Amino acid sequence: MELQIRNVCKRFGDKEVLKDVSLTARSGSALGILGRNGAGKTTTIRIIMGVFFADSGEVLVDGKPIDRDRISIGYMPEERGLYPKKLISEQLIYLAELRGMSPRDAKQACSKWLDRMGMSEYKNKKLETLSKGNQQKIQLCATLMCDPQIIILDEPFSGLDPVNAMLLKDVIKEMIDGGAVVLFSSHQMNYIEEFCSSITILNSGKIVLDGKIGEIKRSYPRDTMLVSASDFEKIPPYLLKNNADIILSADKDTLLENTVKVRLKSAKNKAALLESLSASGIDIDRFEVYEPSLNDIFVEYTEAGI
Repeated sequence: MELQIRNVCKRFGDKEVLKDVSLTARSGSALGILGRNGAGKTTTIRIIMGVFFADSGEVLVDGKPIDRDRISIGYMPEERGLYPKKLISEQLIYLAELRGMSPRDAKQACSKWLDRMGMSEYKNKKLETLSKGNQQKIQLCATLMCDPQIIILDEPFSGLDPVNAMLLKDVIKEMIDGGAVVLFSSHQMNYIEEFCSSITILNSGKIVLDGKIGEIKRSYPRDTMLVSASDFEKIPPYLLKNNADIILSADKDTLLENTVKVRLKSAKNKAALLESLSASGIDIDRFEVYEPSLNDIFVEYTEAGI
């Protein structure tokens, strides 16, 4: 399945919140939709779901206008929408029936997903009695009970401890491997890098960057190296003394332990640098091209909207 948003524009009053937005997401992969608060992410998601309608442009599935009666969409919002004083099983079954499941199928799906998320013992508890992390897991159950073909996750890891985060990771990967189209919105860039093969960055209602994460990173200059060693403090003076013709700088990396960031005069000098380090007597543990983090890329493309 291929989900396309093509040339979508949306205005609220005098404010144009989406400006000719186009993006594509495919089955079996996850697309990260990124942007600062107010960039247009939520409006884009709501147009996909049919909560809002675009002023112009279209939402397509496999090249045809989306039929939301036929295509099942699961949405996990950042702001949770379940009922705190209702029994968990009752509201999960009720929500599934609202989406067209029979009472029998809804009960089976409820049991299946509560068991999958390790929450079966809480099925007859009120939601408000659960921790924030466990409420998050119930919210995911509600999102997935109808076996959605398109899954939209907005800050799904908020409030989760490492064990529950790992469980949620496993479930999301199962959905991706099972062929769902997954849209993932988060400000936690480590999760975006873990799940998403591609990203779309919105800034002030426009797409400012779109593509595969690996290709985006490789598009940056390859002229900076990360070099790690137990006696890393010897690297800068050695390089500055012996390699002035191939390097511009060699400084301790403030983010990585025992690591020096070496900037070359040319990316072609990587082999010469490695040869020099090999001859230095310094025991090198790591030698690799420095790539900007997704967080660095995000800031670069969105800070103009500050």
